[in-house]
Amino acid sequence: MTKVLDITPLRSLIAVADAGGFHRAAAGLSLSQSAVSQHIRRLERVLGRPLVEPDGRRARLTPSGVALLAEARQIVAAHDEALRRLALVEAPEFVIGTTDHSADHLLPPVIAAMEDSFPDLQVKFRFDRTTPLNDSLDRGSIDLAVFITEASSQPGQFVGALPLIWCAAPGWTPPPADEPWPLVAIEEPCAIRGRALAVLAEHGIRAKVVGDAAYLAGVLNAARAGLGVTLLALAGPPPEGLIERHDLPAAPPISLTARFRPGADPEVAETAFRVLRSTLAGPRASGMPWARDKTPARDQMPGTGETPAASGPPGHRASGRRRHHGSPPKAAGTLR
Repeated sequence: MTKVLDITPLRSLIAVADAGGFHRAAAGLSLSQSAVSQHIRRLERVLGRPLVEPDGRRARLTPSGVALLAEARQIVAAHDEALRRLALVEAPEFVIGTTDHSADHLLPPVIAAMEDSFPDLQVKFRFDRTTPLNDSLDRGSIDLAVFITEASSQPGQFVGALPLIWCAAPGWTPPPADEPWPLVAIEEPCAIRGRALAVLAEHGIRAKVVGDAAYLAGVLNAARAGLGVTLLALAGPPPEGLIERHDLPAAPPISLTARFRPGADPEVAETAFRVLRSTLAGPRASGMPWARDKTPARDQMPGTGETPAASGPPGHRASGRRRHHGSPPKAAGTLR
């Protein structure tokens, strides 16, 4: 019987090599781990030799696996390019997941950089809270997660910090001295909600949460309606319908972390990481000592313990028209 190297098992071999193991490879391919294992065994039966061996908690290719990997990349690349030429597949995509905070300020520069550097790439967006974003990245359904550092124990790369600014409706007036300050915030767990209450308590200012919401839009609407004061992470001016208040103690800035999916294109990942860092060092942040003090002394390739340079497909480019799905919300955000 003629021996055949099928495309699907070859993709699994490439994913295992890039991710360093079966679990992450399966997540990146949206397959079960057993399915990936079966694909590798199928290739081993065709070649009659082992291709992958355990290496502690990870997996590594045998010499035969390394030899096949080089061929697999060429075969898969040729296969995919043929389909693209025949217009049978869409252009590759890169999914950015972020909390709502300052999305209108952070995402436009990233979009522009992607368009300039990778005109054939589809860029999509997903907006959610920190924990769901990290879960989505671990499942391989997004390529980049940008979230509040203290809201997650997940490792990642520091990308910058945002000022926390007290805001309220223009006509809003503080309560009498003997009454607590009404606070509007994201529902628990929320890093900025906790930061607001802690700062007020440290200065002996009583506060009471009079309104909370699952997402930013509810907080902004409540604050615009005059329900209370809110603490926002701002990379630019306050959102429409709100003004900055200077009669409450300053809150320290809050840092952001970026995580990239193992196997994500290293060039795309590095471009997004670089633009995020430069944007967070923009006009509002550039004059603040913390923005300079927290900048890492040495740039590192973004990653999650494994750098994209080690885990991403090298030189990956594809043709097709780039499309943006989802628009950056027109507001600064409450981080959570």
